[in-house]
Amino acid sequence: MNTYIFTIIMLIVSTTSLYAQRLIKGQKGFEASIGLISDKKPLHDFFYIQAGMTINGKNGNYQLWAVEYSHKNHEFESYSVPVETYAAEGGYSFVLLGDWAKNISLNLGITGVVGYEVINKSEKMLPNGAVIQNKDSFIYGGGLRLSLETYLNDHIVMLLQGRTKVVWGTSVERLRPSAGIGLRYIF
Repeated sequence: MNTYIFTIIMLIVSTTSLYAQRLIKGQKGFEASIGLISDKKPLHDFFYIQAGMTINGKNGNYQLWAVEYSHKNHEFESYSVPVETYAAEGGYSFVLLGDWAKNISLNLGITGVVGYEVINKSEKMLPNGAVIQNKDSFIYGGGLRLSLETYLNDHIVMLLQGRTKVVWGTSVERLRPSAGIGLRYIF
């Protein structure tokens, strides 16, 4: 009889997927993402790279702490004027929708942003003699992030995200929408 019960249990276990516990409070993760800043120019002219850490809270919500580098070229006559931003952001992400097994979720993140913006590598003069009036500056503001997150396995999460940031202290543009893709490793 014990052999019969053991055989049935082994059949059930081998035919169903078992998942580790996911989104446990206090669990930490490392996140890396890359994306495009909204514009109509060639892809290498506007991008961002972000690396961060997440700390899970209750019900799949999590804290996000990240650093980011973004690059965007602005055109002036036939010259390209690069604008580089080095920023840190911190905030919280809330689950809007998700399945019961926690395989996929739609999250809304709210963040605060601080950083430094460098215009034309801090050079004020263009080769044609024009002087750039914009200055390098400290920036600050906030951001919203809508992300679709799905577990590829018990430790790796893939992210598709749409974001926008509103920053002050800049002499370029205040509203900065972007879209990207990323991976998070949960340890």
